[in-house]
Amino acid sequence: MHKLVLTAVLCLTLISAALAQKTYQIALLKYNGGGDWYANPTSLTNLIDFCNKNLKTNINPEYATVDAGSSEIYNYPFVHMTGHGNVIFSDQEAQNLRNYLVAGGFLHISDNYGIDKFIRVQMKKVFPELEFVELPFDFPIYHQQYNFPNGLPKIHEHDGKAPQGFGLLWEGRLVCFYDYECDLGDGWEDPEVHKDSPEKRLKALQMGANMIQYVFTQ
Repeated sequence: MHKLVLTAVLCLTLISAALAQKTYQIALLKYNGGGDWYANPTSLTNLIDFCNKNLKTNINPEYATVDAGSSEIYNYPFVHMTGHGNVIFSDQEAQNLRNYLVAGGFLHISDNYGIDKFIRVQMKKVFPELEFVELPFDFPIYHQQYNFPNGLPKIHEHDGKAPQGFGLLWEGRLVCFYDYECDLGDGWEDPEVHKDSPEKRLKALQMGANMIQYVFTQ
């Protein structure tokens, strides 16, 4: 128990130091299992550019890549995860992610179509006591700089279901946001990649900006 307390304090100190900086850097999560964690290579770059221009944030234009089990994760207040396939967290990686999130970090998971059945199982290793809950449309993440009265925008069809935003809430704080049947990450990519309409891309970027603003101001 003493070791866990010390770990939590160290993580909180590192994340607090990252948030105290005048500039931020966000990161893409690299994970094992064979899933394409590297999908959507232009998405975070475009999201950062949109936030710096429209929210007046000062995020490093180059995002980092961080392993799920690395201590470097505590340098990034916002970590993005995506992919289509299998995800495996080792016990050490699950504990590292848990420490990071409990201490103040934030994980955004974007289902790039196919990750759902894997990520739900793996996040249970991170938080065995928590369940993903669908966030109500009046949850603050939908009402930051941009207003989304009906929740997540629908960017890609996938199975034609309504988009859903799920969260993991630790002691009342949202530590993980999971967009399902939405595909925000695809919507952030360069326009020629998926040929989404300008309206869809704008909605995706605005929702992404809401997440960034929510995380940086909580």
